[in-house]
Amino acid sequence: MAAGSDPYIFTSDTLPPDPRFLPPLANGLLGWRVYSEVMHMGSVYNGEGGDCHRADVPCPLSVTMEMEGMEGPMQQTYSLDTHTGIFTHTLSTATATATQSFYAHRYLPNLMVMEVMIVRQAVTEEPITVKLSSSFTPQSKDIVFQSAPDYSGGRHIQGQTTAAEVSGGPRPTVDLIWNHIPPSLSLLPEQSQSFWGFLLVLGNTTESAKASFDEGLSLMASGDLRDSNQQAWKELWLESTVELVGSETLSKAVIGCMFYLLSAFPPLHDVSGWFGGVSPGGLSNGGEGQDYWGHVFWDQDIWMYPAIALFYPTLARAVLEYRVRTVDGAKDNAQKQGYKGLKFPWESAVSGREVCPEDIYGEQEIHINGDVSLAFQHYLYLTQDLSVFTEGHGSEVIWGVADYWVSRVTWNQKDQSYHLLGVMPPDEYYYNINDSVYTNTVAKISLQFAVELANLLKYPAPKEWQEVADHMKIPFDQKSKYHPEYDGYIKGHPVKQADTVMLGYPLGLPMTPEVRRNDLEAYEPVTDPDGPAMTWSIFAVGWLELGEAEKAQKLLEKCFDNIQGPFQVWSESSDGSGAVNFLTGMGGFLQAVLFGYTGFRIQQDRLAFKPLLPNVMSELCIRGVSYLGNKMDFLLRKDEVCIILREQSTSDEEAKPCALHVVLQESGEKIPLVPGRPVTFPREAGHICQLDSTFSCWPL
Repeated sequence: MAAGSDPYIFTSDTLPPDPRFLPPLANGLLGWRVYSEVMHMGSVYNGEGGDCHRADVPCPLSVTMEMEGMEGPMQQTYSLDTHTGIFTHTLSTATATATQSFYAHRYLPNLMVMEVMIVRQAVTEEPITVKLSSSFTPQSKDIVFQSAPDYSGGRHIQGQTTAAEVSGGPRPTVDLIWNHIPPSLSLLPEQSQSFWGFLLVLGNTTESAKASFDEGLSLMASGDLRDSNQQAWKELWLESTVELVGSETLSKAVIGCMFYLLSAFPPLHDVSGWFGGVSPGGLSNGGEGQDYWGHVFWDQDIWMYPAIALFYPTLARAVLEYRVRTVDGAKDNAQKQGYKGLKFPWESAVSGREVCPEDIYGEQEIHINGDVSLAFQHYLYLTQDLSVFTEGHGSEVIWGVADYWVSRVTWNQKDQSYHLLGVMPPDEYYYNINDSVYTNTVAKISLQFAVELANLLKYPAPKEWQEVADHMKIPFDQKSKYHPEYDGYIKGHPVKQADTVMLGYPLGLPMTPEVRRNDLEAYEPVTDPDGPAMTWSIFAVGWLELGEAEKAQKLLEKCFDNIQGPFQVWSESSDGSGAVNFLTGMGGFLQAVLFGYTGFRIQQDRLAFKPLLPNVMSELCIRGVSYLGNKMDFLLRKDEVCIILREQSTSDEEAKPCALHVVLQESGEKIPLVPGRPVTFPREAGHICQLDSTFSCWPL
């Protein structure tokens, strides 16, 4: 990266040799990998049960650009501007410059755009022509399309998927309207420059597609189409940014992760019921047989959600609302297994019924229930927003999960403990094992939270919730002072990915530093070096927790092998195999930055911190942390911390943010946070909490 270059712009003079690593463009509803012949729409799946996958939709913007008849050398560049979500191909000669731009509109989620501009660089009497080569055909193997009458100058096809997710269930419908793209465009001799815009609209009804097309045409006519997209991205980045001084590689990795993760979520102004969750490869991937078929896993709730929830409570709530909409399917899953309550699917699409192609995962990888519950728990701790649990029906999720655990456990009279038998842990090398330490711990936490929430909402909690939580077996080796991965695990046996090391973070199981260290040292050397990308991030968080920043940094930098340049697209495995645009790995990487370097821990009545920076970084600035209605900016340096509480304007109808103060751990000093007034103190652990606890939703 050249000195003074913008780290938010990823530029190259060539495209990656593997087209899987072309940049994906998405906006929470539509997703497309540039130049690809297919795109996807959130919640539009084809296939029943285990055959369910994202339905391929033909993309009219599958167009490449060439300059014709140009003499002399030609330069070309490809760039992705993450400030605005715009990908641009530029061709330059001494005579003219042509640019082709693509973007998934950030404000109008049904809309994708291609723009072409030709600018004359020298006085000539010749037309300048660019050739546009399209690979688009209006057909899909997943959707039976039929031609519809043109609409407002746009071509129009409409169709329906061939198979429902659930037998007898609804099959999604799709309407596609687009501007015809000619095979060439020319700048006439008398013109110095010219601009052309082309729209693509995808809707699940004819009415919504036409309305979006009309709005896009109107914005194009007024010259506001690109501006409205850029403004929506600007609002996102104003809400939050993560920037650092030091390693350029680390800086670009962080920016890329934030950009692609935000691209998977809906616009801030519209998070209504259409959001279909986040799959490991995002919306641009997930067709039949690739990238986990576009299904939603624990990856969303454990790996991607925490970075979003720390900044964007509105987007975090959209994740929870997605899970609420799948409650009926989760209830059906539990009943089919012979248990009560809710069993969230290991692989989810729209209905909440299990769509994993292999039964064993849906039957045994039951920790998904606790993972979903933990996302709700952290949302409440960050916001104190009880409405998601009352009118938002989130309480049904929490209590349904608790009922499932109570019906799923087995009591052992001999050791006076409850056990979870016949499970698969996050480490999928093992199955049909008993007492996965991760599964049992996350079950215990979700049961405790169910009791806590019941007390808040004055709901009569069954006594079994607390009883099972109190007596849940948590495997621990007293001799070696570490947590075995499951009952019968032999120390030193290989593991696939982060599992037991997640007890300390994100689960927050209390343990001594000695035990925490022993867990890390036991599993680090036996973890598959070719395992999924998010693993080393969790090890890094653990070592930062123990004050070993350089050891953590070496592990975190292993993730760089998963970043496939030049557009910072992640692969699931370091050799480039596995899921592409691997948001799970990106989410884990961001957690190492946001919860590792800062030491942030989301707790019931506080946001704890324990900052520590590695030598490659002299400064870390995290802007827009959202806590109890407030927005805070954190500036971390080697020896000091600065916190600024943002000034916010609220209407009379809006709830006023809670007054906060900083409490330092060693000195016990309490420092009120006043909007707009920086608070600086020597680096040490502490926490932020309400100044007046009488306004807390928790009873005193």
